[in-house]
Amino acid sequence: MDDLHIELFDRFQQGGFVMWPLLILSVVALTLFLERVLYLHRNQIRSREFLVGIENSLRKGRLIEALTVCQETPGPASAMVKAGLIAFKKTDGEIRETVREAAVVELGPINRRIGALFAIAQVGPIFGLLGTVVGLIDAFTQYEKAGVYVNAGHLSEGMWQALTTTATGLALGAVCLIAHHFLAGRVRAIIHEMEWLGQELLSVFAKVKADSNVAIEEAPNAAAEAESGN
Repeated sequence: MDDLHIELFDRFQQGGFVMWPLLILSVVALTLFLERVLYLHRNQIRSREFLVGIENSLRKGRLIEALTVCQETPGPASAMVKAGLIAFKKTDGEIRETVREAAVVELGPINRRIGALFAIAQVGPIFGLLGTVVGLIDAFTQYEKAGVYVNAGHLSEGMWQALTTTATGLALGAVCLIAHHFLAGRVRAIIHEMEWLGQELLSVFAKVKADSNVAIEEAPNAAAEAESGN
């Protein structure tokens, strides 16, 4: 293991100064990826079970209980459902618009920082190419100085720098591109889940309102608006 660390350190030194921005980009990319993975995992819910719980509360007339469930459930989907519950006694068109607006607001934090990974995937190979050019310039400089006495030793340092930075930049770009596609896929799954949940929520509202045996209590926000209007 120690020999491996020494070899990696030697390779890093052979890459020259360009390896430092590549290292910084690698650390930033890893930090962004881990933060986004944890964020998306933490805000993922079991939509069907969640919706069943909301429907059961509404069929018992317990709107505040349903709002409490949303409050205690993390994620953009529960926040969207909460906005719909607050507007429960409005018209279908108003509820649909409220849910849509809440979904748009909640999608902002979900997409945050994912574009940065794609940017690093593009910038990484460019820094690798910069290191390649710098290494070739160094190699030709050594060739020019040595003249007819040039040998492989004179050119090896510049060539190693060119090859090392190229490989590092390409590897960084490839890994970041894979990470970006992975996170983008997770985001698309959440968006599709929210779209499904929004449609099903409107269907549940329609069923509950059509049941004459259900008396829905007033939502706190709706009651406050009624008092302010009076």
